[in-house]
Amino acid sequence: MAQHQFQTEVSQLLHLIIHSLYSNREIFLRELVSNASDALDKLKYLTVADDAYKSIVFDPRIDISFNRDAKTLTVSDTGIGMNEEDLITSLGTIARSGTRAFLEKLSADAKKDSNLIGQFGVGFYSAFMVAEKIEVITRKAGEEAAWKWTSDGKESYEIESAQRDGHGTTVILHLNEDGLEYANRWSIEDIIKRYSNHVAFPIYLTYEEKEYDDKGKEKGSKTKTERINAGTAIWRQPKTELKEEDYNEFYKQIAHDTEDPLFYVHTKAEGTLEYVTLFYVPKKAPFDLYNADYKPGVKLYVKRVFITDDDKELMPTYLRFVRGVIDSEDLPLNVSREILQQNRILQNIRNASVKKLLSEFKALADNNKEKWETFISQFNRPLKEGLYQDFGNRETLQDLVRFKSTAVEGWTSFADYVSRMKSDQKAIYYITGGDEKTLKASPLLEAYRAKGIEVLIMDDEIDDIVIPSLFKYKDYELKAVNRAGADEELGGEKNKDAEKELQPVIEKIKKALGDRVKDVKLSRRLQDSPSCIVADENDPSIQFAQMLRAMGQTELPEVKPILEVNGAHPIVTALKDETNEDRIADVATVLLDQALLVEGIKLQDPADFVKRMNRLLSR
Repeated sequence: MAQHQFQTEVSQLLHLIIHSLYSNREIFLRELVSNASDALDKLKYLTVADDAYKSIVFDPRIDISFNRDAKTLTVSDTGIGMNEEDLITSLGTIARSGTRAFLEKLSADAKKDSNLIGQFGVGFYSAFMVAEKIEVITRKAGEEAAWKWTSDGKESYEIESAQRDGHGTTVILHLNEDGLEYANRWSIEDIIKRYSNHVAFPIYLTYEEKEYDDKGKEKGSKTKTERINAGTAIWRQPKTELKEEDYNEFYKQIAHDTEDPLFYVHTKAEGTLEYVTLFYVPKKAPFDLYNADYKPGVKLYVKRVFITDDDKELMPTYLRFVRGVIDSEDLPLNVSREILQQNRILQNIRNASVKKLLSEFKALADNNKEKWETFISQFNRPLKEGLYQDFGNRETLQDLVRFKSTAVEGWTSFADYVSRMKSDQKAIYYITGGDEKTLKASPLLEAYRAKGIEVLIMDDEIDDIVIPSLFKYKDYELKAVNRAGADEELGGEKNKDAEKELQPVIEKIKKALGDRVKDVKLSRRLQDSPSCIVADENDPSIQFAQMLRAMGQTELPEVKPILEVNGAHPIVTALKDETNEDRIADVATVLLDQALLVEGIKLQDPADFVKRMNRLLSR
């Protein structure tokens, strides 16, 4: 038996690997299975490409077993195996990867066909998180001699001759107390199905199954061996080999949905970057779509091996409803494969994926009205978030988002609105601040209707944030009709004589309302209603301010509305000769309160409003 020192400052490095590099102990099994898969993939390649190996029978499998009493967990494969030299160079030198060395020898075309993922040579040592000692029994394909490598993961290892039937490698973990939790069927199955379910080679688990008599009494046990991984990765299969049912079934598995998806997008990118994506859009919005702690719906794989499903950087937040898979050939990971490096490759994959999805949404809008109606009813609001978040794709998103309108039933777009505009119209008009029914009934729309000007109904809470940030759609300014400066196209020149005549009435109302309003003005937008409220161009709407306060922003200054009154309405004109200050106060307050109510704004003092109404009605 020969004893060898590890080649590097091993005690420090192994301590780093075991205690710092990996945050999750269960990763050890993913790493061992990935190493076994690499060993099988190497042999598969050599049996085809190297004459020295062509006579070797390639019968790929990975076997996992455990013995809780003996405190062992074993992972075995029928791959390329190792000889004494390989053991010294691969397991005796920390961070020297046999896989990386193998890849360096491959031609460019062969590299493309390879599924090897081990590059850093440290994954094996993650097993010391759960093992106090590791034994590796291995025999290289084409050689007769077998070897045994043993180490406690501290400062040295031993290599000695051994016996093994056939080529391949067996890794025996002598589990520590922390590792015993993995010495059971259910833990192993769970880890394999989560991380290695789509590894190309079959993975088998051997375990003891208890047997019971007809009275439920245990009568013994029998050894069972079952395959525990799927082996295939649907996203890696050619589209021509897949049916609609295959796509739908996979969606239900990853999304935990009982319904088929609305549609899917399957893409394979080749060239500078090589990756595969399979994205799904659900028929219904996920239940946590608007939760701050939503669960991302896209899983990241590297060459079929699962890396993470908890990275919110894989897809922008406004596309958080998308479900699916990204499988990269090129994505560099840190040495633990656990934490993604923030790098250009990942960013490029993300950008390309977003553009592909948005183009598919556009195609759906153009070619499938029924599906598009379903899509927009569920995901219109998240797309609006994208208008605010994703400046690079803003133009595309502007053409995708939809709104209700005063001119047509159902959904309409900015482009549709522009196609219906009057020839002399200079802006796109919209209204925010409530539900669709309330907004369509707003007195703010009276003059626009009278002049045949269409107004878009913005009934999402976020519209107050998103739409003002756009400023324009193509060459047309976006104007909110509930803003003070939006009425310029309505009445031509102001009637200065009328303003002069009604100025005393305006002053009476302003005095009566005091600091409840920012200003009182004569309206050009009212036809039938006596009053309405608008926001100053530099202020948020009252509804938006209320929403922010409900979200906990209690230190916001109070937003005061501008009250506009209809100079032709009898209630307003009656104040010309009114001298009773109490009655003026009642009329002015009711004009303001009813304008607030019509906009769906809750009154601070409903009882006072009722009292004033009763007094006015009784006179």
